[in-house]
Amino acid sequence: MNDAMDQSRPNPYQAPASRVVDDEPAALVPAERWRRFVNLLVDYVGFFLLSFVIGVLIAVIGGVAAVHRLQQIPNIVVGIVILTLYYVPQELMFGRTLGKLVTGTKVVNEQGGKPSVGQVFGRTFSRFIPFEAFSFFSADARGWHDSLPKTYVVKVR
Repeated sequence: MNDAMDQSRPNPYQAPASRVVDDEPAALVPAERWRRFVNLLVDYVGFFLLSFVIGVLIAVIGGVAAVHRLQQIPNIVVGIVILTLYYVPQELMFGRTLGKLVTGTKVVNEQGGKPSVGQVFGRTFSRFIPFEAFSFFSADARGWHDSLPKTYVVKVR
């Protein structure tokens, strides 16, 4: 008799049932130009901080010899490597960089879902096209690093 009563009463310690949907495509409401500009500024600060940390680690771990070897590598190569290390992991794992987190935006594919690995690398390497920053002056304000890999930066809050 006691078992029958226990089954009819809800367990107060049972976790509530809820439906969590994170894979739902984001609405394609493009981020405004000012948000994109703030993304750029915050991401440049993040890039410089990452560069500083990598430089300090190389100096501490490898000493003066490692710093001299690093100085032999052309700055453009070092910059490309560090910029790739900054953008690719963040956009692959989270769909957003530090700048996008601050402005409430996210990278999505054309369907509003998570971008593919190829799209994330395409976004990153498109940033190295000369004068790419000026591509935001077009009518739709969609830079080449968005239009070439077919991605969008959309508002998520």
